[in-house]
Amino acid sequence: MSHIKVVDQLIEEKKELFMDMSDRVWDFAETAFLEKQSADYIVSKLEEQGFEVERGVAGIETAFVGTFGSGAPVVGFLGEYDALPGLSQEKGVAEHKPIVKGGNGHGCGHNLLGTGSFAAAIAVKDYMEKHGIEGTVKYFGCPAEEFGDGKAFMAKEGVFDELDFALCWHPAPINSVFKMNVLAVNQVYFRFKGRSAHAAASPHLGRSALDAVELMNIGVNYLREHIIPEARVHYAVTNTGGDAPNVVQSDAEVLYLIRAPKVSQVQSIYERVCKIAEGAALMTETELEIVFDSGSSDMVENHTLDSVMEKNLYELEPPQFSEDEVAFAEKIRETLSEEERNTLWASGIEGVALTDFVIDREAQDSSAGSTDVADVSWIAPTTQALTTCIANGTALHSWQAVSQVGTSIGQKGMLYAGKVMAATALDVMQDPELLQKAKTEHSQVAGKDRYISPIPDGVKAGLTE
Repeated sequence: MSHIKVVDQLIEEKKELFMDMSDRVWDFAETAFLEKQSADYIVSKLEEQGFEVERGVAGIETAFVGTFGSGAPVVGFLGEYDALPGLSQEKGVAEHKPIVKGGNGHGCGHNLLGTGSFAAAIAVKDYMEKHGIEGTVKYFGCPAEEFGDGKAFMAKEGVFDELDFALCWHPAPINSVFKMNVLAVNQVYFRFKGRSAHAAASPHLGRSALDAVELMNIGVNYLREHIIPEARVHYAVTNTGGDAPNVVQSDAEVLYLIRAPKVSQVQSIYERVCKIAEGAALMTETELEIVFDSGSSDMVENHTLDSVMEKNLYELEPPQFSEDEVAFAEKIRETLSEEERNTLWASGIEGVALTDFVIDREAQDSSAGSTDVADVSWIAPTTQALTTCIANGTALHSWQAVSQVGTSIGQKGMLYAGKVMAATALDVMQDPELLQKAKTEHSQVAGKDRYISPIPDGVKAGLTE
């Protein structure tokens, strides 16, 4: 029996465990570096399945590594489990119904992502035991992908250095190999401190930190014309200085994300943004503190591993959805604008509610985004799958996504992803020539640039106070 069929059986035999895990993590819905319940739960299940677990890796409380086996090759499965703030939503409901107003929700499906990678790691471990295969399986518990770049901090500390190759996936509206234009990113706080005063009686005595934030933002908006068009600069004012307009605001803060195709380009734009912030401080006679929060790299693609992943996407049957699941997906699509419904990840799926077939990687419409998986890709050959977990047109980071990733639609895609990753891992582990080909390609593409962490020395994960 081929390992494709065995992997399929192994994951089906334990699917209740995996489905329950995705439900539990969906319920926890914890945000960056606060995923304590999620991490504890996944760790307990890894240990039950025979993995040895190291906790608190890279000095991050909610980061961990589960290990089974020994020696080469070493395959790593990347797991995520962080949620997003402000996206609380009931599952399986085609209307906006927050569970807790302003609460958290899994708007990117990381309850599925971490569990799918867990399922793959368990299946490979079980297969190795049954067939006497040598090697090491590692499950990396990676916090704060959404807001904190946990993998980048882990990479800087050498957590992934032993890997021969790495596998990951992401919930999506299609089944395919990941093809995103991954942008490097810096996440930085700009904090201004001025002097408060009565805004009517003695405004001349005040120095407004909020004015500094506004002037900085205006300056950066003028900068946009003079940076490369592929770059993205966006911000959120995270402290306006209070709710009283009759007080000159003495403290204010803005958080910036600065993105570009290469780390070096991000650094160049970041330096210009810093100069604008310094200018805003000079204009307002306020003090400026720049706090580098996190950053991640651009992606090193590996076509060798991508090809193996794509083969397994076709060889394993994609999720097939029931009439009720399709009907629910159609209801979700009715909540979307026409523009949203027509924003598709690939051609050939116009009018399709749920994609139940495989899309060739080259047929995808490439979009821009950032992920800390990219930092791992500089260290070892890395590939990622996409599987159908949400209806076509659904935007990630939306209440519609939260609702769907808590249902059987998302879980079917998750189990499929686990099978695809496990089959891909076993293909590579059992073919030394294939692994060497992937490594050679990785060395050629990474070339002289090799991995240089975008995070400055001394910056600690999640410490922005």
